[in-house]
Amino acid sequence: MFNRETMKADELTRRQFMVNAARSYLGVTVAPMLGASIAGISLGESAKRGSGPGKLAEHVIFLNMSGGMSHLDTFDVKPGNKEVQGPVEAIATSGDFQISQYLPKTAEVGGHMCLINSMNSKQGAHEQGQYLLHSSYSPRGTIVHPAIGSWVLKMKGRQNTTLPGFVSVGGNPKSATSGFFGAEYAGVPLGRPDEGLKNSKLADTVGEEDFTKRLAMADALNKGFHEKYQTPQVKAYDSLYDEAVKLMKSEDLKAFEISRESGQVRGDYGQNGFGQGCLLARRLVEAGVRFIEVNLGGWDTHYDNFTAVEGRAAVLDQGFSALIKDLDGKGLLEKTLVVIATEFGRTPTIVSEHSNGRDHHPSCYSCVMAGAGIKGGTTYGKSDKSGHKVDSDGVTVQDLNATIGYALGLQSDKVLMSPSGRPFRMAGADAELGKPLTSIFV
Repeated sequence: MFNRETMKADELTRRQFMVNAARSYLGVTVAPMLGASIAGISLGESAKRGSGPGKLAEHVIFLNMSGGMSHLDTFDVKPGNKEVQGPVEAIATSGDFQISQYLPKTAEVGGHMCLINSMNSKQGAHEQGQYLLHSSYSPRGTIVHPAIGSWVLKMKGRQNTTLPGFVSVGGNPKSATSGFFGAEYAGVPLGRPDEGLKNSKLADTVGEEDFTKRLAMADALNKGFHEKYQTPQVKAYDSLYDEAVKLMKSEDLKAFEISRESGQVRGDYGQNGFGQGCLLARRLVEAGVRFIEVNLGGWDTHYDNFTAVEGRAAVLDQGFSALIKDLDGKGLLEKTLVVIATEFGRTPTIVSEHSNGRDHHPSCYSCVMAGAGIKGGTTYGKSDKSGHKVDSDGVTVQDLNATIGYALGLQSDKVLMSPSGRPFRMAGADAELGKPLTSIFV
């Protein structure tokens, strides 16, 4: 007698067989298109495209500062409070606020930015905090929630129907899951920005004519199975194969080749994974990709906070400032929402016995938004004089994600049903439903 776990294991075996068969028989793997959710492809109900406020954004670049970025040493400085601020000085920006001395190039683009210094979260552990940031929900053992990029793709649709609509660079593939939405809405995870879209070309051992013949044979072999089992899962795999073949033949694949950029441009972004990921994000926006996440880890500064933050901030400073200037110069910033986000901040207390470290601090921290109709040079919300707690206009993770939806013209409170009949929203559950920060837009 089969139980649910047996059926689940059997289904995973069949899926892996299909991927392996494609790799060996056709000479190509569809793994890039399956993203992180090869084990969860059942489709949810389709959603109509956004009928929300219709703001300017067509694309989102989500810069994930994983590890818990210190707000006090980046975007929420407390000048004059040495007990909290330590050795970090505040510097002026082109906006109406100050930021850390570690971000001098970011200060130059402050006129495009809105600092949100009143973020707060109920999750103080990394994995749970990142899950909440990416999905608007706390982790549950019974369901995998779609990432915000998947929500955007599901509700707004692709702009370029050849390329993936959601790409994640250098992060945890779990953060790009489409959960119960199914494989077509999953993010494509790229380990490195300079590798291009791997496994998207024919193997050297398979010619074009041979490949076409093999596809025709595969279609003939699958015909009877498809007619007998007309389920969403089977249709989803059929669609993924079609998309993979279309992608292989597309000139748009060149968007993933950052080597086509000049040495000067690549140098402007920084010769590191995050900087080159930001450059790739700009190229993908130009090519019509809807949602791109770029990860910069290393912010877990329990020990030697100031040395570690200075190093991480230097990478962020160069990559982010170059991205904003580049998007603006190409006329893309007005339709691209750029977000700097993290799962929580760091404590105002400096732990001297840990070489001046800072611990986890979810009760108050900072995020940033720029472009796409955001009022530049401004701040939203305020922390208290030590950066310990929110003083005014608190913002939850769900509010942040609702604001992303608002910028794109989506109804972030719109209910979509999972295959099991449970209601979910982009902005979170009923009790914690996020509200967009409409006042930060022009």
